[in-house]
Amino acid sequence: MPRLTAVLTAVLLLAACGESEPTQQPSVVDDLGRQVVAGGTPQRLVSLAPGTTEMLFAAGLGDRLVGVTDADDYPEAVSGIARIQALPLNHEAVVALQPDLVFASDQINDPRDAEALSAVGIPTYFVSVQSIPDLPRGIRALGARFGSADAANAYADSLERTLAELDTRREEFGDTLSTIFLIGDETLFSFGPESYVHDMIAIAGGRSLTADLDTEAPILSEEFVLAAAPDVILTAFDPDPARLLALHPAWSTVPAIRNGRVHMIPADEVLRAGPRIVAGTRSMSEAIQRRSRSR
Repeated sequence: MPRLTAVLTAVLLLAACGESEPTQQPSVVDDLGRQVVAGGTPQRLVSLAPGTTEMLFAAGLGDRLVGVTDADDYPEAVSGIARIQALPLNHEAVVALQPDLVFASDQINDPRDAEALSAVGIPTYFVSVQSIPDLPRGIRALGARFGSADAANAYADSLERTLAELDTRREEFGDTLSTIFLIGDETLFSFGPESYVHDMIAIAGGRSLTADLDTEAPILSEEFVLAAAPDVILTAFDPDPARLLALHPAWSTVPAIRNGRVHMIPADEVLRAGPRIVAGTRSMSEAIQRRSRSR
């Protein structure tokens, strides 16, 4: 019996050694901390948000894009890439492009779309830009995870140099002006807490008056702006002081209106969570600091 037991044990051990373990697919962690099975180095990429598209180009991954949204218009190289409807997402169009990996924005895209794509074997990687430091960090991460580290690091370095220059300008400026950013002039949309726009304003030499609001995407009242009395109003539309006063007559006493410190910042340099928000920060810096010197 002992001999038979030994033989059976040996046979079982040999059989176990011969069994192949399931192959584990390589995975990466996205900006939301999700494990994403990327299947090696993905070559066919789809982006579901314009700012995310710009992040991918900055990271040296633009030549792998096979699909972008119908709202994408930057950089110029997107003109030759297939378009898909992202809001609401056309799942069939994404599947037809046979992507290895889809990139989405946590600010724009619906997590349920990622679940639907996952159900048909297409993974989704979420990109998150909640603050200015997230930009170079996110670009470096994309390059490191998907095989374009040199290009990504070079671009991130250039962004950090620009931000350092703007920070120096702010220190030399030596003032902090109360600032409100408006997305509309009739319905006064603005930015609530945890928005990178507050970082932009701070680096530019301002203090955002909506940073402490409880609402993620606040609609400001006329009375709020009047009581806040901002030194500077920044807008995503062409500011017409006469129109603003016609819409909001009580604002005639608001310092920004009274002193001609209402300035447009190109919408895409603010509303798209991508590398161009550094250019938007420069535009804010020039507007806030130039106008304030005339006080």
